[in-house]
Amino acid sequence: MVDQKTHRQAELTPDGTVCARCGAVAEGAPPTWTCSVENGERRYFCDRCARDNIRAIEGRLDSSWW
Repeated sequence: MVDQKTHRQAELTPDGTVCARCGAVAEGAPPTWTCSVENGERRYFCDRCARDNIRAIEGRLDSSWW
């Protein structure tokens, strides 16, 4: 049995979604952004940060590694 909390709603700031890497802010949850679950916490990455680090994301490395 997998005991990960991946089905809960991500907490968004009142100002919008914040990129966990560069700090970019967008309204709502943009469809072009990437959502990653690390240690049970959802992290959003803007499309630029996701493109720059796509191999690490696909390799399921935590963002602290890239």
